[in-house]
Amino acid sequence: MIKKIFYFSFLSVLIISSLGFAHGNDSLLTFKQKSFIVDSIIVQGNDITEEEIILRELTFSQTDTISQKILAYNKERIYSLGLFTKVDLFIYPENEKNFLVINVEESWYIYPIPVASLRDNDWKKLSYGVYVVVKNFRGRNETVMGRVELGYDPTFQLSYYKPNIVPGSDFFWGADFIYKRKNNRSLTAANLFGEDFYQKFIIGGLELGKRFGVYQRLNLNFNYNYVESPKFIKGINASVERVDRYPSVGIGYSYDTRDLIQFPKSGIYGAAYLEFKGLGNNDINYQVLGIDFREYRNVFDDLTAKWRFAARFTSGKSIPYYDYSLIGYDEKIRGNYNLYQEGNNYYIGSLELYYPLIKDFNISLDFIPIVPKELISYRVALYLELFGDTGATKLLGKPISFNDFRSGYGVGLNLLVLPYNILRFEIAFDEYMNSEFILGLGLSF
Repeated sequence: MIKKIFYFSFLSVLIISSLGFAHGNDSLLTFKQKSFIVDSIIVQGNDITEEEIILRELTFSQTDTISQKILAYNKERIYSLGLFTKVDLFIYPENEKNFLVINVEESWYIYPIPVASLRDNDWKKLSYGVYVVVKNFRGRNETVMGRVELGYDPTFQLSYYKPNIVPGSDFFWGADFIYKRKNNRSLTAANLFGEDFYQKFIIGGLELGKRFGVYQRLNLNFNYNYVESPKFIKGINASVERVDRYPSVGIGYSYDTRDLIQFPKSGIYGAAYLEFKGLGNNDINYQVLGIDFREYRNVFDDLTAKWRFAARFTSGKSIPYYDYSLIGYDEKIRGNYNLYQEGNNYYIGSLELYYPLIKDFNISLDFIPIVPKELISYRVALYLELFGDTGATKLLGKPISFNDFRSGYGVGLNLLVLPYNILRFEIAFDEYMNSEFILGLGLSF
C-alpha cells in the first residue's frame, strides 16, 4: 500500500508539472514599480573576485527592461556562485537614469571539509579524511581541490576547474587525477571471486566545454583508466587480463535554470551524458548513458515542491561489475539507505516538499575576536521537509516490475549555513515501517 501511495504521489507531480527586498532608502526603487530600464551596472564589494565573474551570471544586459522578479532571481544566481556570504541588488535612480548596484560580501575561499562514511554500519569499514578546497583562485572562480581519505577505501584526488579559459570567453576546462583502492561493491563479483577483495583505480581526466548563454553547457571528457584486480576473472575484469587499461571519451549536456543552486525554490535542471569506454582497446568496448531531470516550483505561500527522475544505462561488450549501475552508494533510497542493488541499469525517483520554519536571514558573528569576518558571516535558514524516494536496478535481458522497486519516505530538517553547506537530519521509513536516522551533508537533490 505504501509503495502504491508513493507511486501515485510521484505520478501526480509529474502530471502537475506543465522576493525581494524593500530598501530603507526612499530614493531606491521598491517592488511597487513593475519594471525599469537598467542604464548602468555597478559592482562593489568584490575585493578579490573579478567583476566579469559576477556579470556573466546575469540574465539581462545594460539597457534591458527588467522587473523586480528578475532582479530577485539574478540575486540568487550570483549567490549560487558560492563565493559570497551576502548579495544585494538594488536600483538607484539619478538624473533620470537607473543605476543597478550589485553589492557583495566575499566569503572565505580556503577551507578544509572533513568527510567520513561507514559501510554496512560496520566500524571496520570506516573511511575518513578531508577535502581541502581553494575556491575563487586568483579571483576568477577557479577551483583547486585536494582530497585525502584513509581507512576502508583509501583515496587521493587532485582536481582543477576554470570556468573561462580566456577572460571574456564561454569556454571552460578542468583536470582531475584520482587514485583509489576501492573494496568491491558487487555481490555477484564477490561470489565469483569467493571472498571480499579490492581493486586499485588510477584515473586521469581532462574536460573541455562551452557555456551557451546563462543556462546551457556542453562538455567533452577524455579519461585514461587503470583498474588492477588481484586476479583475472571474466566480469570482474573488462579486458582479458588482470589489469584493465583503457581510454574513455564522453559528451555531456546540461540545462539549468535553478535560482539558488545550493537550495533551489524554482527552476529546472536537466542533464545527460554518454560515455564510450575502451573504444576497442584491450578488447574493451561498452557504453554508459545517464540522465537526470529535476524540477522545483512554488506550491503556495512558502511551500515548495521538487521532484527528480534519474537513470543510468550500460550496454555493450563485457561490462565489468565495477562499472555496474548501483543503488546504495552514490545514489541512495532513504528508508532503505544501506540496501545495495546492482544491475546494468538503475531508475530512481524522488518527491519532496519543504517549508521554512526559519526563513533565510544573514548573520555575522562579529563578536568573535581574531577570526576573519569572511569566516563568521552566513546565510542561515531552517526548513522542514517531507520526502519519498524509490528506485530499482535491472539486468540486461530481464524485465522490471513495480515489485523490483524499493521505497522509503520520511520527514527531516534542513539547516542551511550558506555558502558553506547544508546539514540534514532525517527520519526515514521503509515499506515495512522500519525506521532509520540519517545525518547528511548537502542537498538531497
